[in-house]
Amino acid sequence: MSLVLDAAAQDLLFREARTANTFSDEPVTEEQVQAIYDLVKYAPTAFNQSPLRITLVRSPEARERLVKHMAEGNQAKTATAPLVAILSADNEFHEELPQLFPHFPQAKDAFFSERPVREQSAVLNATLQAAYFIVGVRAAGLAAGPMNGMDHAGIQKEFLDADHTPLMVVNIGKPGEDAWFPRSPRLEFDQVITTV
Repeated sequence: MSLVLDAAAQDLLFREARTANTFSDEPVTEEQVQAIYDLVKYAPTAFNQSPLRITLVRSPEARERLVKHMAEGNQAKTATAPLVAILSADNEFHEELPQLFPHFPQAKDAFFSERPVREQSAVLNATLQAAYFIVGVRAAGLAAGPMNGMDHAGIQKEFLDADHTPLMVVNIGKPGEDAWFPRSPRLEFDQVITTV
């Protein structure tokens, strides 16, 4: 095998990891979330921009407000997960570029002065960061249930503002009973990889 990561870690992060549909009652702590973020914040993005914003939904009142914006098939999962995170893209991420990209602080104005350009870059890079976040959840020994079946506009109005684009909702926790659907097929190497 030509991977440096040991087989157990490969299984934890990828081969055995699954999208959970049910969760146990075991809580997800602030310390766990902090550890996840402190790990995944180092993953690469363009210009080191960090447009991902994470809204943790912990209170029963906020959970109730969120559930009504989820697709019917996702409502029970979101209502019962130990922790739910709304992942969004901050379209004003460029304000932090002088701090995050100090060797070229002019990038803020040179590349991102126009809102449509920022929005496109924010969604692309925040989605990349969302994938890192899901792998980070797995690295913490937790299961993630990322979902896009939701009323994006409703969630934006309820929890965010016009400068934040909702990307997905992620249920987080230890898997519960019957947490997994059968694993769906994946494309093989030759179906995906082209050498030129």
